[in-house]
Amino acid sequence: MSADWFRRRFLPRGPLPAPRPPRPRTSPVPYRRPRFLRGSGSSSGTNDASRRPDARPVRSPVRGRSLPWNAGYAEIINAEKSEFNEDQAACGKLCIRRCEFGVEEDQEWQTLCSEEFLTGHYWALFDGHGGPAAAILAANTLHSCLRRQLEAVVEGMVATQPPMHLSGCCVCPSDPQFVEEKGIRTEDLVIGALESAFQEAILVRRDEVRPLSSEFTPETERQRIQQLAFIYPELLAGEFTRLEFPRRLKGDDLGQKVLFRDHHMSGWSYKCVEKSDLKYPLIHGQGRQARLLGTLAVSRGLGDHQLRVLDTNIQLKPFLLSVPQVTVLNMDQLEPQEEDVVVMATDGLWDVLSNEQVAWLVRSFLLGNREDPHRFSELAKMLIRSTQGMDDSPIQEGQVSYDDVSVFVIPLHHQGQGHSSR
Repeated sequence: MSADWFRRRFLPRGPLPAPRPPRPRTSPVPYRRPRFLRGSGSSSGTNDASRRPDARPVRSPVRGRSLPWNAGYAEIINAEKSEFNEDQAACGKLCIRRCEFGVEEDQEWQTLCSEEFLTGHYWALFDGHGGPAAAILAANTLHSCLRRQLEAVVEGMVATQPPMHLSGCCVCPSDPQFVEEKGIRTEDLVIGALESAFQEAILVRRDEVRPLSSEFTPETERQRIQQLAFIYPELLAGEFTRLEFPRRLKGDDLGQKVLFRDHHMSGWSYKCVEKSDLKYPLIHGQGRQARLLGTLAVSRGLGDHQLRVLDTNIQLKPFLLSVPQVTVLNMDQLEPQEEDVVVMATDGLWDVLSNEQVAWLVRSFLLGNREDPHRFSELAKMLIRSTQGMDDSPIQEGQVSYDDVSVFVIPLHHQGQGHSSR
């Protein structure tokens, strides 16, 4: 970012401008919690007590209201982060019908058979940022979009040999436009680096913890984002540099040899610092502190069409993808055991608990509560309490999550038996 931008933003001359009045936020869908939480009896999270980490209520469906597959769910609102819970949850049954083309030669449209051809179940968590509007819209509409897309390919899904090899591998790891990996030139000095990925869902078995997803961040998708800036440099508006450096460069670094990475490099190389390198980096920070254009900590998602870098007209949407990562589990091959579960949670949980800690909590809890018909819902609540530093938490490390936390615990045993399930 240029020095002029920095002066305009942080060193204003003359009297400070009057604060801008807040703009009204509108959403096609009004703010609400998931339907399956109705009647849970907890407050909405806007009172003072709910903003203290030791007093915020953990909400879950009332007993007697079962979710698909007897899954468990629990949530807790943030602490003074915003007025509303930015997490949104959805679950239900998907009834997919088979498409047929018209029987007459002049009938080119498709019709849907009245009978169900395939049924499935759907669980989803949406973690909003900058407000809950996009998460609310996705929670209320994405399952319908998914059903329509599945109806167009349903026969291929249940074929003996489906079009995609459903082997448990990741189906779409990156945007097809940028999947080509460019090799490192032999004359480059490359210093390797390991980048950590953050999981959002894990499969917990008696002797295995299997990540089912990974969080897309500016750091994990660095090469794709840098390549986009290389192809379309106008997206940076002359305010940013696409190159990444281990630290923020200063004027004293001009002419010095420093490490850097560009879109075609998986490791680090050296270059002499030029004046253009002093601009703010396209990607800056490491781990969960990495930011895209100094603004966003994620690189894929829904919405953000109007989001711009502060006090500029630079859009972030061109760098964001809505292409998902898809992992397929074949239930027949998996042969799930009684206590095998999928834990799906927003990052408020994973900020303070590792995969291994969550797996230990799951195994310990289920082992001691085999006869409780509500054990999966109680497990979801226990996982949330483990992020709040509560006295009854099995994890005694004092870590507290001040983010919204939403958790699904989905049991796999006895599900899909009697028919092929994926």
